[in-house]
Amino acid sequence: MTNVTTTHIPQAVTTPDTAAGVAQFLSPVVVDLTALVVNGKQAHWHVRGANFIGVHELLDTVVAHAQEWADLAAERIVALGLPVDARLETVAAKSTAGSLTPGFQQSQVTIAEIITHIDAALVNVKTAIDELDAIEFTSQDVAIEIARGLEKDRWFLFAHIAA
Repeated sequence: MTNVTTTHIPQAVTTPDTAAGVAQFLSPVVVDLTALVVNGKQAHWHVRGANFIGVHELLDTVVAHAQEWADLAAERIVALGLPVDARLETVAAKSTAGSLTPGFQQSQVTIAEIITHIDAALVNVKTAIDELDAIEFTSQDVAIEIARGLEKDRWFLFAHIAA
């Protein structure tokens, strides 16, 4: 006699409505952070000025952080069972950050433009924090972690141009 075991497939960790709510507010964060990664690298390659090396290296740190946080937010959405669209054409169409000035730029211009990108991302991050408070606390914690990090990176950049 053969012992037949049935496998129990666990249910989702959240409801479809909760997952959709999380995706609604974290997806724009993923898009803006992905734009910050691409534009931050562009700025990194083209920065000029007396404080070149410090800004050049700091931009690499900002890019690495943005990539980590985009991944954190995207993986939260996927963990709840929904896909994320951060393809370049989607990011270009949906990012709330503007364009960087093309070509080589003095560090003050580069820093100001990257701060503007961070500020644009922070708008969506803070919206996610506010809205996720009523939807799902674990995802809200993700947004809070991202806000904390972006604000620190913003401060480090701003210190280079503050009077």
